[in-house]
Amino acid sequence: MAEFDKTKGYQAQEDVFFDDGREIELLHFVYGKPDIEDVRGSPSRVLQAIDEFARTKKYLMNVGEDKGRIVTDLIAEVKPQTMVELGGYIGYSCILFGDAVRKAGGKRYFSLERNPEFAAVIASLVDLAGLSEVVKVIVGSSDVSIKRLHYSGALQHIDLMFLDHYKPAYTTDLKLCEELKLVTPGSVMAADNVIKPGNPPYLEYVRSSVQEKRQALEKSEAGSGPDARFKDRTANQYAKRQGQEKLDASVKGNPNLVYESKLTNSFEPTGEPDGVEITRCVGEEK
Repeated sequence: MAEFDKTKGYQAQEDVFFDDGREIELLHFVYGKPDIEDVRGSPSRVLQAIDEFARTKKYLMNVGEDKGRIVTDLIAEVKPQTMVELGGYIGYSCILFGDAVRKAGGKRYFSLERNPEFAAVIASLVDLAGLSEVVKVIVGSSDVSIKRLHYSGALQHIDLMFLDHYKPAYTTDLKLCEELKLVTPGSVMAADNVIKPGNPPYLEYVRSSVQEKRQALEKSEAGSGPDARFKDRTANQYAKRQGQEKLDASVKGNPNLVYESKLTNSFEPTGEPDGVEITRCVGEEK
């Protein structure tokens, strides 16, 4: 793995690093640029402006260039007709990946974001980038939004999914997609932040054999709180807005799906080591 380019590093991540007004500051920064008319309609120029803010003003919890390249390469390989991201934040990932999906011949990129302010920022920057025909922003909790999209007929299959939302929900949302048959053989998942801050339950699930998943399902006990392996800061990251987190313990998934999963090491945009777990659904045992 190549070394991190420190000249492109974001500002350091503070104790409070989101939902403190910086997202609206970003909008003013981007739209206040003197060359804004040249930025319009250019996904790359919008991303450059976001990176500039995060490098010179305040940290933003974006996927960044390094990990972003892992996923854009994956998009070019998979050529998804439909891609879904869980957790849109301010739109960096859906501008980067939505543009890649469009270039690969894809039709729709769903960005699911539960914070309505963040979703408004996403929609504004997606429009600025000229991607509104491809990217659709969905406001609401990830599990409710997945169900609503599926039951409405708007989402019938997920070709590629990017997980970058509330870390304890990675596994339960994947299991929900399995139950709804949105994730089937041929689906691919890319999960961010599996090293920093880490996601032991998700890695355990996607790296388990069918037999191991069946055994775990038989032993599972109902519980609605985050897995105890998550640190308090990760488990309570959104408590300010959402209160006590509850996960749907009734979701069992489809343990018969066969996954091949591998970590690709990379860096956070600050330079801290992180990685993206690439998981391919390659079959189903009966």
